[in-house]
Amino acid sequence: MRRGIDELRAFYGEPTGALVRRLIARRLNDAWGEANGCDVLGLGYATPWLGAFVGARRVVAAMPGRQGVETWPATGRNRSLLIDENRLPFPAGGFDRILLVHALEEADDPILLLTEAVRALAPAGRVILAAAARGGLWARAEATPFGHGRPFTRGQMERLVRQVGLEPTAWSQTLYTPPWRPLLGLADGIERLGGAVAPGTAGVILLEASRQAYARIRPGGATQRVAAAAPGLAPQPSGRYGEVARGGSQSERAWKNHEVAPGRMLAGGVEHP
Repeated sequence: MRRGIDELRAFYGEPTGALVRRLIARRLNDAWGEANGCDVLGLGYATPWLGAFVGARRVVAAMPGRQGVETWPATGRNRSLLIDENRLPFPAGGFDRILLVHALEEADDPILLLTEAVRALAPAGRVILAAAARGGLWARAEATPFGHGRPFTRGQMERLVRQVGLEPTAWSQTLYTPPWRPLLGLADGIERLGGAVAPGTAGVILLEASRQAYARIRPGGATQRVAAAAPGLAPQPSGRYGEVARGGSQSERAWKNHEVAPGRMLAGGVEHP
């Protein structure tokens, strides 16, 4: 059973929820920035983060029927709607960016939900899934929305997106700070320390995915693999995981503490032999 809209709104109005908003927003900003010129869809309960996409052409918040819906934004024209999560009321290819938060963990059928999200995704679109991490303390905290439903590991999320025709391009995690109010004021230090010495204690995993690569025939008859969508984060060589150093080139812009799904180094979307 999904958490109700009143429970979610109350949580994000509290200090603990404010911390979650801030830490996840930091990761989303590193990945998508202001989503300039994009059509953005938030699925589940994504409204705490959708307001940051100020450069987007259109932003829509879609909330599952069993959860309930709230008016969003608080001022101006309403851009939220109640939906059947297994049959989204959007045309195929209508969104460049789709963000799923509090969507997968309590879905009756995560595959069907993601299949519908992929249908609504533009050919060069990108998806970010944010879900409770199986090994983190937040998945055990029933006083938070992350303590309900099924938590995930990174591998489970990767397999999930591949089942619906997407390919993982990058990932990140956050919420190393335990969900205890006395520690909230130390969150910034705990986040820095946690990523370095205890990565398995993160509370939330964020996985970015795009459509799988397709083959293109060169004039000479040879084939090359071309990414169907330019990834938001630069892939790294297989087996090299870790934090991208600050001050790198534009192609190295990435989530802090991000890691990339195993794969060969890409340059300009072409896989090198």
